[in-house]
Amino acid sequence: MARAVTNNRKAFNTALAWLVGLLIFFPILWTVLTSFKTEAQAINDPPIFLFFDWTLENYGVVQERSDYLRFLWNSVIIAGGSTLLGIIVAVPAAWSMAFVPSRRTKDILLWMLSTKMLPAVGVLYPIYLLFIQLGLLDTRFGLTIVLMLINLPIIVWMLYTYFREIPAEILEAARMDGASLREEILYVLTPMAVPGIASTILLNFILAWNEAFWTLNLTAANAAPLTAFIASYSSPEGLFYAKLSAASTMAIAPILILGWFSQKQLVRGLTFGAVK
Repeated sequence: MARAVTNNRKAFNTALAWLVGLLIFFPILWTVLTSFKTEAQAINDPPIFLFFDWTLENYGVVQERSDYLRFLWNSVIIAGGSTLLGIIVAVPAAWSMAFVPSRRTKDILLWMLSTKMLPAVGVLYPIYLLFIQLGLLDTRFGLTIVLMLINLPIIVWMLYTYFREIPAEILEAARMDGASLREEILYVLTPMAVPGIASTILLNFILAWNEAFWTLNLTAANAAPLTAFIASYSSPEGLFYAKLSAASTMAIAPILILGWFSQKQLVRGLTFGAVK
C-alpha cells in the first residue's frame, strides 16, 4: 500500500524545492540585476541587491559598441545548424545500434563516449591547422561542423537510449507491411520517439549555444557568436561588471525564452496525452 504523505511533509518538500530552484536561479537573477546598475554600484561592497538607481545605460553602451543582432544571428545559425546535422547523422546511427546490434556495438558506444573525456585543447592545434588549410577559419559552416562532431556522441547515446524503449516488434510489423528502411525510420520510429528526439534537440542546442572554447578560438569577427560577444567585454583595462552583465543578459535572454516556451509545450503535450 502507498504511504500517506502528511501536509507538513508536502509543505516541507515544496519549500525545499523552491529553495533549491532559487539557489540555482540566483546567479542569473544577480546578473540581470547587475546589468541595471552603474559600474560603481556593480562593485559596491557590501553588494547592493534591489535598492539602487536603476539605469538602462549599460544596454545602450553595449548596443552602440557591438552589433548584437549579428552575434545573435550567428549563434542561431551555428547552434541550430549543428543540432540539425547531428540529428540527421545520429538517428540512423542510433537506429542501427538499437535494433541491429553487433558484437562491437557496446564497444563503439563506449568509445564514442570516451571522446568526450579528451580535453578540447588537446585537439585544438590540428583542427586549427585543418581550418587554415581548408579556408574554414572564422566561418559559420566550419564552426557548425565542429560543434556537431563534438556533441554527436551525446546525441547518439540519448537517441539510442530512447530507441531501446521502443518494441522491436512494431518495426518488424512495419517491414511485413512492406515498409522500406527509410519509411520505417521516418513514419514509424521517428513519430514514436518524438519526446526523446525533442529533448535531445533542446539539450544539443543549449550545449552548442553555450560553447565558448571553440567559438573563441576558431572565430574572429565574421562568424563570432554570442559567447564571443560576451568575452569582448573582458579587456586588459579591467572587467566592466555592469556592461558585462548587460551583455550576458542579452545573450541568455533567447535561451530563457526558449526554455520557457519548451516547458509550456511539454506541459501542454503531457496534459493532452493524459486527457487522451
